[in-house]
Amino acid sequence: MRRAGWTVVTFNYRGSWGSPGQYRFMQNLEDANAVLAFARDPANAAKLRIDPKRLVIMGHSMGGWVTALTAAKDKQLIGAAMISAANLGRFGQAPRDQLAAGMKANGQEALADTSPEIMADELIANADTFDLMKNAPALTSTNLFILSSDDGLAPQTDALAKAIRDGGGAKVKTLHVATDHSWSDARVRLQSEVLGWLQTFSGGPGN
Repeated sequence: MRRAGWTVVTFNYRGSWGSPGQYRFMQNLEDANAVLAFARDPANAAKLRIDPKRLVIMGHSMGGWVTALTAAKDKQLIGAAMISAANLGRFGQAPRDQLAAGMKANGQEALADTSPEIMADELIANADTFDLMKNAPALTSTNLFILSSDDGLAPQTDALAKAIRDGGGAKVKTLHVATDHSWSDARVRLQSEVLGWLQTFSGGPGN
């Protein structure tokens, strides 16, 4: 993306991978908003040569969920891309013990000041708020690229795309590739597809 002329900002959520603070799902959304605010700050935009009027957000897995919920509220973004996105709202509908067991098996060593039980309780308490489908109406005007893979999550994002289209959304693009959740054997394909989508924005490369 940088070779194609885009400024790229990546970050770790609070409490993850050594980033200070405690880890919470709701804070992931706050952190995404904070990064966008950072990019839109005139001083930062000038220093990093960012055009604050041409911002795109994208994320993988849980980051795809963050992308969708952020784009649903931030109408200044020119585009959003979800890669093998998880629907955390659906997770919150599972029994607490089953959900906690799943959280324990999924990267706890990288998270600070949390526990499988805390994470399960937060997902259950926010099941409606976190549900991708509840945010579909707010995404009908979003230039959205939904990429899915053979990881079991595709039906959820397929349903999101259908709901957006049924609601009158005409800017959603979908692509399914037969690869794993991490796109291990399709990284070049992923790169090509994302760059091709970015090139559809008028004016060429952006930020």
